[in-house]
Amino acid sequence: MNIALIENNLQQLVNTFEKESFIYDLLLAYGQPKATIKRIKDGGLNLSKVDGEIAWKKKLFYKAIEGEDLHEIIADLTANNKAVKHDPRFVVVTDYKNLLAVDTKTQDTLDIAILEIAKHFDFFLPWAGMEKAQVQYENPADVKAAERMARLYDEITKDNRSDGSAVESKEEVHNLNVFLSRLLFCFFAEDTGIFEKGIFTNSISSHTQADGSDMHTYLDRLFEALNTSDQQRSVSVAELPAYLLVFPYVNGGLFRNATERRPHHAPIFSRRSRQILIESGELDWSAINPDIFGSMIQAVITPEHRGGLGMHYTSVPNIMKVIEPLFLDELYQEFESAKGNLKKLNDLLKRIWNIKIFDPACGSGNFLIIAYKELRKLEMAIFKEIDKVTKTYGTQYSGIHLGNFYGIELDDFAHEVAILSLWLAEHQMNQSFFKEFGRTRPALPLKETGNIVHGNACRVDWESVCPKNDASTPLSEQDEIFILGNPPYLGSSMQTAEQKDDMALVFKGLKDYKNLDYIAAWFLKGANFIQNQNAQFAFVSTNSICQGEQVAMLWPPIFNKNLEIGFAHTSFKWANNAKANAGVTVIIVGLRNSFNKNQKVLFVENRKIFASSINAYLSNGKDIIIEKRSTPLSIIPNMIYGNKPVDGGNLLLTPNEKEELLKQYPTSIKFLKKILGSEELINGKDRWCLWINDDSLIEAESIPPIKERIGRVKAMRLMSKDSGANKMAEKPHQFREMYSAKNQLLAIPSVSSENRPYIPIGFLNQDTVISNLAFAIYESPIWLFTLLTSRMHMTWVRCVAGNLETRIRYSNTLCYNTFPFPPISERQKQELEQSVYRILEEREAHSEKTLAQLYDPDKMPEGLREAHHQNDLAVERCYRSKPFESDEERLEYLFKLYELMIAEEKTRGTLFEMEKKEKKKKK
Repeated sequence: MNIALIENNLQQLVNTFEKESFIYDLLLAYGQPKATIKRIKDGGLNLSKVDGEIAWKKKLFYKAIEGEDLHEIIADLTANNKAVKHDPRFVVVTDYKNLLAVDTKTQDTLDIAILEIAKHFDFFLPWAGMEKAQVQYENPADVKAAERMARLYDEITKDNRSDGSAVESKEEVHNLNVFLSRLLFCFFAEDTGIFEKGIFTNSISSHTQADGSDMHTYLDRLFEALNTSDQQRSVSVAELPAYLLVFPYVNGGLFRNATERRPHHAPIFSRRSRQILIESGELDWSAINPDIFGSMIQAVITPEHRGGLGMHYTSVPNIMKVIEPLFLDELYQEFESAKGNLKKLNDLLKRIWNIKIFDPACGSGNFLIIAYKELRKLEMAIFKEIDKVTKTYGTQYSGIHLGNFYGIELDDFAHEVAILSLWLAEHQMNQSFFKEFGRTRPALPLKETGNIVHGNACRVDWESVCPKNDASTPLSEQDEIFILGNPPYLGSSMQTAEQKDDMALVFKGLKDYKNLDYIAAWFLKGANFIQNQNAQFAFVSTNSICQGEQVAMLWPPIFNKNLEIGFAHTSFKWANNAKANAGVTVIIVGLRNSFNKNQKVLFVENRKIFASSINAYLSNGKDIIIEKRSTPLSIIPNMIYGNKPVDGGNLLLTPNEKEELLKQYPTSIKFLKKILGSEELINGKDRWCLWINDDSLIEAESIPPIKERIGRVKAMRLMSKDSGANKMAEKPHQFREMYSAKNQLLAIPSVSSENRPYIPIGFLNQDTVISNLAFAIYESPIWLFTLLTSRMHMTWVRCVAGNLETRIRYSNTLCYNTFPFPPISERQKQELEQSVYRILEEREAHSEKTLAQLYDPDKMPEGLREAHHQNDLAVERCYRSKPFESDEERLEYLFKLYELMIAEEKTRGTLFEMEKKEKKKKK
């Protein structure tokens, strides 16, 4: 279901309008299944028993009534709660002449003549799964224009493909991309003073056939005219008709054909696509925002992204989180100190005129556009201050040129839109400049940009796109370059073969990179680019590169280049301004050379923290890398991986399978144990396994179902390509490991929701086996429970653990063995034990609930929450007497303690080696 089809359906509804079937035809127009419509008609889905009404839960309240005031009716329905009782998305009333509707989610309203429904197709788009964008800070013209372009794209595709399918070849795709970019420019130009007002749309109306048959020929001639200079026109004036000569020369490469053999031709048009193009031109394109609109138009040519036009862009506030600490804050500080001083103001102007901005994953240009606009705003502020100082009216023009803005983009259309959007942004800022100072450069002809390159940023030499100075150039004479953007992030398991090849190319010569996220390639290339240069970079990134094992893979080779983190935003939701957006959790990391002496800054939630040093975990601390360990750093018992069955499911039993076995063979109870992994422990699920010691094998195999299962395990292991599994076929009755408790064990899930305040852990008895999906500490001291379920430990885990999707992935080697905990006294252990009992008592008071329910952050029982709070305080007293005030403070303390304990461990190792050598000498 696409917009063009919806509009066609609505037009058909209008042409064959019938009162009795109107509402059903309306629902069908938006793709609702016929079977669903039948159930509404039959009353199966209609919760209203009143004639002329439909109450469809979550979808629609509809009332048809004639001879009454519709405005009063809809006001009464929404006021007395009748209409919204079943939470419908839309409330619709009609007298079959007019139609009134309310979108209960967005509070949008519709008041139209019923036969005008096709003109307002966008109102009911949520029925087709296309959410209307609710933009808080941006002009709704962006959304309207993108929706109109989506309709045009669909129609053009249909006109140029007999089966209505999308264009396929690279050449076809590129040709259509170029055409859409040209079209967008013409719409914008005729509404913003670049062209004469309305000239483009009016010329199409006046000089092309209504059936669209000559549209492509006309547009090809028009685009040729826009690419013909005044000098060329004077030489070959006979070749262009008068109605095309009224259009100015544009230049800038926008209307230049690729080659004479393969020119960019306009596509074929129909009557309908021509009409949509004219209707699109009638919108007010002067109101669009290039920084937003580019991404929205990019979604137009990807129908699967249509679910929320207006939601596929990066909001300005989020882009500013990158731009401000990277360079804008410093420039404004310099501006404040330069006020009243003409020399300093002119020096600042020269500085910003020479700054280069480079986005090596620029998409449709959002970051470049916002950076350009912000620099232009600062420049205007400087000009005003200069006028104030000199008490004269200046004559300078803007010295910020698009030639200093660079980008690389893999997607062809996004690359075209980025170039176009930068031109549009330049024109808008020139208009702002004119309003402020009464002067500006002419809009036409456009200047060449040429710095947005279509290519793979992992394979393109960045210096070939954005030139930098030779390493021998003194730093004070080097170009000032800022690299920024939001490169793609993909976990190693989600990368395509081509992307894996990209990683191999970028990380050539380095080991242990294969588990890195795809975005790591941009960080390493960025590091190589800025090393020993007057340059910095900042990227929005998945937080996984600053967690778990990826830290040790990525950051040492970066820090070894004498680079450091200058600023960072810790994890936050990267969302746009659309109401229904689904933000992802990201970080922002800014890298610079260590010779940069500016203050380092950490942004944590809504707080700005000045840091002495920012490490790879985005904490205020030295550049420490937490390496995996096989044994605990602290004086705590070993935690081991659970038992791995390697059985093809044959050693495991569901509750029903267990009961069936016991029903037939009651003596098999001695070979059964409950088995728990993360899922069973947290959600209270039941699972069983066969647990057979060597000396009980003969008795176990006397039970036929058990013998059959053992046989299937042996066959599975022998067939495996894994030599380890083949070896295990010698003991098919057992798990790979056969760890079990003599008395009790402490179980820790390997995966837990990131939303829980604590990882749910628990004590289990000797009749329970821990699977390889959890960890165990056998014969654990009671007090250790408090440590692992404390805020101190959770703060450490959130920082150093990896993630499975967004969930915390706990690891004994990375989370537990590295955790710094000081030696404690027996009295302190007894105090911690009391905390354990309080927590277990509170759990027992809600024994009907699973651990998942008990540790739901929104529903956690107050008694349990308080018991944990007291436990947190008790654990923190083991570190110091003064309570910690924030997780940042906890983490800073833990990193310092880790560093100290590692140093002490190395010292002990050195002393031990010295003693060994001394003993050898004496012998």
